[in-house]
Amino acid sequence: MVVRPLVLGPDNVPVVENERQAAQDVPLAVFSAITHSKGEAAPAILEAVAAALGTLDPDTAVIFAEYVEAGLPEGAARSRWRALMSTLGYFFRSEAAEQVREEGREQGAVRQAARTVLNILDHRGIEVPEAARARILGCTDIGLLELWSLRALSAPDAEALFTPDAGDAGAPRAGDGG
Repeated sequence: MVVRPLVLGPDNVPVVENERQAAQDVPLAVFSAITHSKGEAAPAILEAVAAALGTLDPDTAVIFAEYVEAGLPEGAARSRWRALMSTLGYFFRSEAAEQVREEGREQGAVRQAARTVLNILDHRGIEVPEAARARILGCTDIGLLELWSLRALSAPDAEALFTPDAGDAGAPRAGDGG
């Protein structure tokens, strides 16, 4: 028995950047997208694959979309793919996709908590110096932002948010400097 390995790469996998060609052979188009993900044709290939997915039933389209997602390296091609998929309304069911969604939810909660601190101070007519605003908006600890929002309810000025006082509920927190 003779074994001859078949090695596929950018030199022997066709560039599938035509939507009609991609729709005729979706698996080849998916493989083309992954194989040529670092090449100049990557954006056109990804757009062709995304368009071809629209010709499939949704369950099959999601499977191919996840193959592309899993096969693309971190960088421009993966970012472009995610943008295309969010625009087209495909919602990945993979663990990686769920992690991206969870990170987005966490970032949104942090941004909202920071806005809440600033809104309370604004509502109370308290001026927020640029350094304090940057510190609040730059904080990524949701627990600390929640503490600051409680302090904002009675703080005499914005800087008082960052200084523990006897009025705080509970023990002082580690990393209370934000």
